Amino acid sequence: MKIYLDNCCYNRPYDDQFQFRIQIETQAKLHIQDLIKNGRLDLVTSYVLDYENEKNRSVLKKKIIQEFMNSNEAYYLGKENHSRVDAVAREIMQTGVKQKDAWHLACALLADCDYFITTDDRLLKYKTSDLQIVTPVEFIQRMEVADDV
Repeated sequence: MKIYLDNCCYNRPYDDQFQFRIQIETQAKLHIQDLIKNGRLDLVTSYVLDYENEKNRSVLKKKIIQEFMNSNEAYYLGKENHSRVDAVAREIMQTGVKQKDAWHLACALLADCDYFITTDDRLLKYKTSDLQIVTPVEFIQRMEVADDV
């Protein structure tokens, strides 16, 4: 199963853990990471994730996130695909999704991902029959129902 985690998922463990929602999304994201490391899920990454991660102000967070992506990616959608990504993103943006988010969605769609995992409430409102868009918690719940992860 191919999944794409957007940038907010990678950063969730570094967010202030005061809110319960952030705590459970962090735990779910870390569980997803374990499933990826154990070969149970195929991680898709992209030049858009690289670009966004490069803007991370924390050198340590940036390094840890980049190392995880590089070490665990099953498929990488590179910058040579930008014209295709941009064309798909432009269609997505017509629904009100912002450009950077649309690029992430386009990358996941072009890579034929099964799931796009995000903690961004605005992105969760976007609907397509080609990709399931869920929170980390929703993803884990679906996985548990499907095969008792």
